[in-house]
Amino acid sequence: MSVWESIIGQKPVCDMLSAIATGDSSKLAQSWLICGPPGSGRSNLARAFAAALESPDHGLDAEPTRVTRQVLAGTHPDVSILATDKVTIGIDEVRELITVSEQMPSTAPWRIIIIEDVDRMLERTTNVLLKEIEEPAEHCIWLLCAPSAQDVLPTIRSRTRIVNLAVPQPDAVAQWLERSNGIEASVAEQAARLAEGHIGIARLYATDERVRSERDELVAGVLNLQRASDAVLLADRLNADAKSQAEHDVERVAAREQADFRRINGLGESDRIPPKLRGAYNAIAKKDEIKRKATRRSRDVLDRALNSIASVYRDVAVLQNNAEESVGIINREHRAAIAELAAGMSRQGAVARLDHVAVARKRLNGNGNPLLVLEALFCALL
Repeated sequence: MSVWESIIGQKPVCDMLSAIATGDSSKLAQSWLICGPPGSGRSNLARAFAAALESPDHGLDAEPTRVTRQVLAGTHPDVSILATDKVTIGIDEVRELITVSEQMPSTAPWRIIIIEDVDRMLERTTNVLLKEIEEPAEHCIWLLCAPSAQDVLPTIRSRTRIVNLAVPQPDAVAQWLERSNGIEASVAEQAARLAEGHIGIARLYATDERVRSERDELVAGVLNLQRASDAVLLADRLNADAKSQAEHDVERVAAREQADFRRINGLGESDRIPPKLRGAYNAIAKKDEIKRKATRRSRDVLDRALNSIASVYRDVAVLQNNAEESVGIINREHRAAIAELAAGMSRQGAVARLDHVAVARKRLNGNGNPLLVLEALFCALL
């Protein structure tokens, strides 16, 4: 299938970018800002666009070319991808990319630089990037990704061509889960609905029953909040679950990276690491690095939990405004409890609780203590 068929719910954008990739290169902008909410597929779209620009078939053949496979896998020598699990993107990383951008492509028509989550750059880092975005090297294309144009500095916005992605519809996500991941139809429908258009989370819910179960328990806990003690206990459980899941995920990735390192270097599981490779190998399992990645992953888990909490009060507002038939509710499994909550809460109360969730998200993003932030949130939701 073509590179565009793997992009979910973005047909108008895919058609536009495909036409540009296959048309006159003189009409091609060299600096792009691809914007879309988390899970909309902005990073995948950037890779697909890069593959369409670099591959001789422009990414259209049913059987992907070697160039297309390399670009999508992140291994093409002329396509550099900066993705980070840190809170911010470092200035040295950007300077290194700038050096790469000034080199001529080795095998493809373009030198392409993709920066995921460009909104994680501090202002001084963005200023380093600015000149290259404004006057890119002749054979270089920059593809920047961010949740929205407002999340990057105006100086970057004004020097890029902006592409805005839509939130994928649940039906499209569910069909993709069935087609590409072999998920049962009922599970795919539920996962797509609970993910609220986030493709990655939809896949997670569809393939990990434990994560779905934890979300269900969280929603039930929110609906049953009665006393301050309930709020404290729920906060403690959610914080502990987030830490446990993050540590497990990061350790699993580190183990896989170590196994890949051994395989690439022709080493068996029990073979001793040669002295000249020991530094690179140890860096993979460095405790400080694993701890840092686990902290970042824990924030992602908590962010997903905040979305689930907000969905409860979104559903309350939907029922209060008699809008279920037109927009539906997300937490169908808890409809009776949500209807009871909606009957006993004012419309202003539902909106206020959504504001409380937004404040908690802001505090977590500002490095607030997760347990204290969650305790304050759940007490505010009583």
